[in-house]
Amino acid sequence: MVRKREKYLTLKPGMVFVLLEISRLLNTGLDMESLSICVRLCEQGINPEALASVIKELRKATDSLKTAENMTG
Repeated sequence: MVRKREKYLTLKPGMVFVLLEISRLLNTGLDMESLSICVRLCEQGINPEALASVIKELRKATDSLKTAENMTG
């Protein structure tokens, strides 16, 4: 079972760097770790559009918390 799982979690060498460059060109704001996690989730069947929506919502929530913190502190 572990071998089967590893198959889905491994990108070909250099592919992460290509994806990271595309990510930078598109101004996604994802670092290598975040991008790798997104790729693994997509490989496991997560809908990429739904994942993008969740990331956007998390960013909005983070921004709101930072703004509220700045106003009180």
